[in-house]
Amino acid sequence: MPRVIAGSARGIPLTAPRGPSTRPTGDRVKEALFSILMPRLPEASFLDLFAGTGQIGLEAASRGAGQVILVENASQCVPAIRENITKTRLTDKVTLMSADVFAAVQRLRHSGRKFDIIFLDPPYNRAYAMLSRLADGLQALLAPAGLLILEHDAKEEAQAFVTNLKLSRSCQYGTAMLSFYQL
Repeated sequence: MPRVIAGSARGIPLTAPRGPSTRPTGDRVKEALFSILMPRLPEASFLDLFAGTGQIGLEAASRGAGQVILVENASQCVPAIRENITKTRLTDKVTLMSADVFAAVQRLRHSGRKFDIIFLDPPYNRAYAMLSRLADGLQALLAPAGLLILEHDAKEEAQAFVTNLKLSRSCQYGTAMLSFYQL
């Protein structure tokens, strides 16, 4: 069961839909991710795409990120995310966009939003295909010196470039890989 590891909502268990519709990021991967992000996190704007249970964005908000937007379209996940936002008492920092990722990226882009950190956790078998399709919109959403993180299957080699996004580092944790990109 996913939970918030640290910060103001530490230890709160999160609701996850039953079945194979989500693949929550494991605690080991999440702890490593936030160890890397901690210097950037205070008051950062954070976008969590393919949010699933919302655990990554909620962890960011719990640890001090400024505004967090969770984007999820799966009908079984949206009620779980709403419940998790309420359970963690992070309603003042976290917003749920119940929308298709492509539509959400376009809406955010047209609104002029910029994010310090963008996290993508698409289905593993389509991770780089999704990143490639979203890359132009994500580049427009990334703040100067911003960071984009893709969680993907460790069997899939990290690409050095995705359009103008350049790989700065990759970290493997069991079957999961975190690849970090910057402009």
